[in-house]
Amino acid sequence: MIIADTDVLVDFLRGGGAAQRVELEISTGALRTTVVAAFELWQGARTVRAEQDVRTLLDALEILPLDARAAELAGGVRRLLLGRGADIGVADSLVAGICLRQNGTLLTRNREHFERVEGLRVSGST
Repeated sequence: MIIADTDVLVDFLRGGGAAQRVELEISTGALRTTVVAAFELWQGARTVRAEQDVRTLLDALEILPLDARAAELAGGVRRLLLGRGADIGVADSLVAGICLRQNGTLLTRNREHFERVEGLRVSGST
């Protein structure tokens, strides 16, 4: 399972370098995203057109939830990284927790950031 991070989905919506990869993964049915990414996309949709684009994209994806186990894993990620002075922030810790819970591979443009998370499989996008 491939789980798209917000930055990849924003790039897709803007017709950027990740567009082909996202289209490919959607066409194979392998692409998912997180409830955190959905929130971030909705937050950034500042026009009616942007809202329509976000709705169309999210309707094509399964949105993975933040359940109790994912929250536990995310808390552990954040605690560990804070202790190392390598924090990735609350939202990205939640994304990492969801990906770990789902045993998925995170598709992101920010590999360096997420590669700090032990056990998280990360795939880059342009």
